[in-house]
Formats: sequence, C-alpha cells, structure tokens
Amino acid sequence: MSNQNPPAPDAPEVSDRDVAAIAAQLGRVPRGLRAVAHRCPCGNPDVVETAPRLPDGTPFPTLYYLTCPRAASLIGTLEADGVMKEQTARLAEDPELAAAYQKAHEDYIARRDAIEVLEGFPSAGGMPDRVKCLHVLVGHSLAAGEGVNPLGDEAIGMLEQWWAKGPCVSPAEVDAAGERVARNRAKAKDHDAVIAAKEALSAERAARKAAEQQEDGE
Repeated sequence: MSNQNPPAPDAPEVSDRDVAAIAAQLGRVPRGLRAVAHRCPCGNPDVVETAPRLPDGTPFPTLYYLTCPRAASLIGTLEADGVMKEQTARLAEDPELAAAYQKAHEDYIARRDAIEVLEGFPSAGGMPDRVKCLHVLVGHSLAAGEGVNPLGDEAIGMLEQWWAKGPCVSPAEVDAAGERVARNRAKAKDHDAVIAAKEALSAERAARKAAEQQEDGE
C-alpha cells in the first residue's frame, strides 16, 4: 500500500501523444480537454483538467477527471467496500475533518471559477458535506497536491501503487488511439469547412439580392 501521493508536476500543455494516451485510457476521444493535471510516474497522464463547459455548451462541473483505468478500478473497489459511507459518517462526527473538507470544496470551486463560473453548480464528488464519488476526490488530490482534499488524500493512501506494473496502456494502444484522434480532427475540420462555405455562399446571395433590390429602387 502507498501512503503518499505520487509526485504532481505542473500541468503542461497537452501534446498529441498525451491526447492519444488519454483517448486510449478512456476508449474515446476526450472532450473539453484543457491540460494534464497530474502525470503518473509511468509517464502517462492519469488526471486531466476539463473545461467547465464542453464544446457543445454542456456544463461539466468535474474539473479534474481521472483517466487511468487501473487507478479507477482500484478506487471502485474502495467504493464497493463502503469507504464513501464511512467517510461521510465521519464528516458528521468530526468538526475538524468537516472544516478541512469544506476548504477542499472551496478550493475546487475557486479553481473551476478561474476558468469559467458555472452558476448554480456544486463542486463535485459530494463536497462539502458528503462523499459521493471517490474518483473525483482522488483526482482533486492528485491535481492540487497533498494537503488540499483530506478525504482524497486518505483514499490515495488506501490504494496500491497503480503505476508499479508499468503503463496502463501500451505504446501500440496509444498509437492506434492517436490515429483515431487524427481522423476525428480531420472530420471536424472538414465539417467546419463545409459550414464556413455554406455561410459564405449565404452571405454572397444576400449581398447579391440587396444589390438587385437597390438597382430596382433607383
């Protein structure tokens, strides 16, 4: 068991290779991706920072999203073992823990609000008065660093070192995912080009019609 967070470097810009690794981890092209919020000691991203609003305008309050399937599986086992229920019960009994968890909630919202304010949305994971999703709390702890989210830190301390057996996705899986991402981007670019062409044609027709109406009026 590990009782310390793995190192959390500053979040770099997302490279094409990182996007491919994340797509391989999730089994889909990531949406609203802003940055790598934490990098696993194996080298791959394991937490990403997601825009508070997805490209289609849908609100997405989960700022830090855990991508590593190996870590996610271990956290799922903790949830199944009743850890969330036990932590929620302690929040009602331990004022010091509850105060620290309240501060974690405020930290999460402040970080998200710095990107875009989502009016009427809570933080995530059940904060500030219960534990609803350990994946969210662990993601927050990894991204923000130890000492920010007490229950996320606690959950990490219960986990085995998910990076010990090497990367959760192979180089071949990352390569294949990269090809899917490239195809997806090409389709999006083609779609944007078609829309732009249609808008230009509509503008040209409108200008021609306006010119004809002006000539008729003279």
